[in-house]
Amino acid sequence: MTVPETPELAHRPDVVVGRSAARQTPVRSTYRLQLRPDALTFADARAIAEYLQQLGISHLYLSPILTAARGSTHGYDVTDPTTVSAALGGPLGLKALSDEVRTRGMGLIVDLVPNHVGVADPRQNPWWWDVLRNGRESAFARFFDIDWSPGNGAGGRLTLPVLANENDPAALTVDRTGPEPMLALHDLRFPIAPGTDGDNPLRIHDRQHYRLVSWKAGVCTYRRFFAVSTLAALRQEDREVFDITHRELAAWCEHDLIDGVRVDHPDGLSDPAEYLARLRQLIGPNRLLLVEKILANREPLDPTLPVDGTTGYDALAWIGGVLIDPKGEQALTELSRRFAGHGSDRAWIGETEHRIKRAVAESILVPELRRLVAAIKRDAAAESFDTLALTNAVIEVLAFMPVYRADYTPLAGMTGAVIAEVERRNSELSAPLKVLVAALAVGAEAATRFEQVCGAMTAKAVEDTMFYRAARLVSLQEVGGNPARFGHSVNEFHLANIERVRRWPAGMTTLSTHDTKRGEDVRARIGVLSQVAGTWAKSVESWLEQTPPPDGATALMLLQNMFGVWPADGRPASSVPGLRERLHMYATKAIREAGLRTSWEDPDTEFETAVHVWLDAVIDGAVGAQLSDLTHDLAQHAWSDSLAQKLLQLCGPGIPDVYQGCELWEDSLVDPDNRRPVDFPARTGMLQSLTGTPALDTTGAAKMWVVAYSLWLRRERPECFVGGSYLPVYATGEQSERVVGFARGRVGEPPEVVVLVTRHSVGLADTGWGDTAVDLPRGAWTDRLTGHTFQGRTRIEQIFARLPVALLVR
Repeated sequence: MTVPETPELAHRPDVVVGRSAARQTPVRSTYRLQLRPDALTFADARAIAEYLQQLGISHLYLSPILTAARGSTHGYDVTDPTTVSAALGGPLGLKALSDEVRTRGMGLIVDLVPNHVGVADPRQNPWWWDVLRNGRESAFARFFDIDWSPGNGAGGRLTLPVLANENDPAALTVDRTGPEPMLALHDLRFPIAPGTDGDNPLRIHDRQHYRLVSWKAGVCTYRRFFAVSTLAALRQEDREVFDITHRELAAWCEHDLIDGVRVDHPDGLSDPAEYLARLRQLIGPNRLLLVEKILANREPLDPTLPVDGTTGYDALAWIGGVLIDPKGEQALTELSRRFAGHGSDRAWIGETEHRIKRAVAESILVPELRRLVAAIKRDAAAESFDTLALTNAVIEVLAFMPVYRADYTPLAGMTGAVIAEVERRNSELSAPLKVLVAALAVGAEAATRFEQVCGAMTAKAVEDTMFYRAARLVSLQEVGGNPARFGHSVNEFHLANIERVRRWPAGMTTLSTHDTKRGEDVRARIGVLSQVAGTWAKSVESWLEQTPPPDGATALMLLQNMFGVWPADGRPASSVPGLRERLHMYATKAIREAGLRTSWEDPDTEFETAVHVWLDAVIDGAVGAQLSDLTHDLAQHAWSDSLAQKLLQLCGPGIPDVYQGCELWEDSLVDPDNRRPVDFPARTGMLQSLTGTPALDTTGAAKMWVVAYSLWLRRERPECFVGGSYLPVYATGEQSERVVGFARGRVGEPPEVVVLVTRHSVGLADTGWGDTAVDLPRGAWTDRLTGHTFQGRTRIEQIFARLPVALLVR
């Protein structure tokens, strides 16, 4: 591969057609960087800017850059929203990075965290420290969503769920080593209010504005991020809070350091639509504005929001889904029934989601439910109504809500429909439902908290629990995914893309993020099991007979993930540095998130030990050897699907994001595994050394080849992509359903780009492509990946002679 010369690298079209007008540096593609003080600072990002420029990236997409908890490897635990992280390089480092990419015709997108701040160590968060010290009189008290009412379960005090057990208070001491005394609990420190010192630690504690309680007590008087007590929610509805927490962002925009913003978890805010309107006003009409909005099955993104689109989980589901073979559904469903006790199918998922949502509401979200019910009673003027009955009715309604929150414009009427269905099922809930409706009608605190709790319940129940219990095909269990749906047809895929072109042409698309349950190539390989469902089922039956697990469902889920990351070159997994430890870490997280036999709150050490013993037995025994053989046999098909989904994303509608390191094969599992440092020098060297069309092998050169040529083409012909046209391209012949294709071009003009990829490649080993062909639009078409030229009706076996994908350009 010859890297283009600088003039081409600096190509910058004047206009990007999208929901926003022209931008100074039009966003054609992004590259997600997980900044961290120990591995990837602003200076480190500057050092790889040239490589990313050569790769064809137009914008660096940065994880949160405001001051976060010391040592944070993700940045979402912001402790000071008014300063750029000194650990990453501070404001001068950010300016230098912006200047560096600007000189290369590139730009920056930043990740904004408006919903919450980190409070794990109160000393690191000056606002939180001041609230603990001064209580309701603190100048920052209203910055946080705190219940100070006498009936809050803590006598009107702010509760901090930090105690590990009932004996912990005995460990309280007074730390007098600093300029002012502090209450000390192990490594934690808490302020002492003026005039409350001079006694033993327990009595001093009793005089504070806060109260330390057990994290198992179900008492928390401040709104949290989901059920994470170390992340305290902010009240962005307060204009002063908005202004001060967005002061740095305003400065970045004023000095033209950034070209766009990604908003983390807007569903947690009091009023997402109002917040986004303020944000759009602040950043101006021309900067990209993306929201981390997780859309439910068939839920549209609200077109009235002043945003350019989502961060791409919806696109991920469609791109991965079109490569799933529906013929494997029955065998994998039966396998799940045998070893998990259920089919992981639509009926089970519907019933299980409802049951888990109720369990979540009655356990980790008890503080949020208690506060919501109290607000309902106040807003409905029903203070004397039975709290237990009302709580049960509210939980039931929330458990049946099919979306994160229902107050977006396209979902008007959904809450009423759900309440009607709950009443139909449970007529005895009629009275408390009337109280709920009366409170929602007021449109005040209860209505707001109802939506916020709804999102928290959905996230904790579905993504963080059910997606670790379903075991039919775990590649379907992804953020924004619908595991009840076993793949998507080609026609559905095209219609989804057409919708994206028309409504959200500048929305982001993605295959991997810091939040995905597994990396894109792991997901693609697991998806291949849908093509060999019978073989996989027989293998699993044999393996579990050879090495019996402590739990069938756990084994079925773990085996798929192990297959996804197993070495493809025939080496035993035990010989791959760090793989065993990574698999054990994943297993611990997976079984605790599932919450069936163990949990984070109440770990069952005996069960967990049995799982880890079984895992080692698989890795080191005959099952591991057989898993190696199967992985090696299917490697070509896994790589084929990986290239297919990558090309569909990079050349499809929207702005594609490449997650750090994913220009080569990657084997990441869930966080923190997917935030491991990336070897950029190795990638730089590979990009510079690639020549000829690389083969599908373990190096990942073929993937980098596809990524680079796709991004170069986007830079060369930007009008064909963001804001361009989209037309389905269908193959003909006996294997036509194994081809997915589309054409891109400038609006109103003939197509200039045709993308073709292979799907369901396993069956081709027996049949070949036969008479399958594609009718190319008029003109001569050169495959940028191979250099071969075609025109008119062309046999697919000729197009895919070197690679299972093609990037044809007129």
